[in-house]
Amino acid sequence: MKRLYFLEKIDFQYKIHSVCGILGPRQVGKTTLARQYANKFSNVEFFDLENPLDLAKLENPMLALKDSKADLIVIDEVQFLPELFKVLRVLVDERPRKFLILGSASRDLLQQSSETLAGRIGYIELPPFGLFETNEQKKLWIRGGFPRSYLAKSDDESFAWRQSYISTFLERDIPNLGFNVPALQMRRFWMMLSHYHGNKLNISELSKSLGLTNHTVKKYIDILAGTFMIRVLQPWFENISKRQVKLPKIYIRDSGILHSLFNLKNYDDIFTYPKLGASWEGFALEEIIKYHHAQTDECYFWGTQDGAELDLLIIKDGKRIGFEFKYTDAPKLTKSMHIALNNLNLDHLYVIYPHNQKFLLHEKVTAMGLKNLK
Repeated sequence: MKRLYFLEKIDFQYKIHSVCGILGPRQVGKTTLARQYANKFSNVEFFDLENPLDLAKLENPMLALKDSKADLIVIDEVQFLPELFKVLRVLVDERPRKFLILGSASRDLLQQSSETLAGRIGYIELPPFGLFETNEQKKLWIRGGFPRSYLAKSDDESFAWRQSYISTFLERDIPNLGFNVPALQMRRFWMMLSHYHGNKLNISELSKSLGLTNHTVKKYIDILAGTFMIRVLQPWFENISKRQVKLPKIYIRDSGILHSLFNLKNYDDIFTYPKLGASWEGFALEEIIKYHHAQTDECYFWGTQDGAELDLLIIKDGKRIGFEFKYTDAPKLTKSMHIALNNLNLDHLYVIYPHNQKFLLHEKVTAMGLKNLK
């Protein structure tokens, strides 16, 4: 599957920078995207730093890369060689050349790149498949958007792949990023965190439940957020007299991973799940963010201490768009929606529900399904 939007984004980044970084969770399709992009060039060098031979070639990166005649140099899993960023800065300052670097961690975890290559690198976050790419809502919700999970021949094979993915992530990927975290302890923490999916994150409550310090809980949250496994949705504060919610909300970003953590293998399992609405909310929220290509600092939720709230607020291109996610056949206008419209001065509010009929609830409130986004 060609992800044309992201191929165009790479082209755009090279109009501004010499280095383009594609970041996203492991197995999300970064390497496939890079190879598709590399087809545009006649001379490409490709280094996969999970391959010991390629890692050995870059033991002295200045010698290996300085005289390269390649039109494009691709370096995969760059987090395994963080000292490479200083060399890239020297090389791109010497003469213009294109580097495409791929990493399975966020800019916050790859601090060397943001500090050393400031002004020389542009980032693209590659998420799992979205509904606008697959057009199969039920399947995408059940399996999530990781390519090998979504494209599996059966729900059983998809579930088995995700279970293996979680184990490998805990046992290999986190240690490879330099974090000394016991795999069983992180699995227990991740499982506990999944019970907060769609709810406010209380660090002290988590600490007491797990017998960990607040500092350790924050560290684990940073690791899972920095590896694109969870979304920490920050609260928005408006200049109003009402007391507003200060705690962030937490989501498992991929619905398939969430279902695996809860041992939900197929649609029947999910449909009888007590927190079906929370699963739908997280899935729909991620799809809305993907569709709008919204950055982390453009996405918030909002709530007041007296109960008014908004599941998602996107502030982008000078507009304020609100979203509520309801797992219901017949969404209705609520008092909370009126309060959010007025207090946040929303341009429009959309109620996203699991059907595809689109209709107005109010002149500024539209009920619609995810497929109506197209």
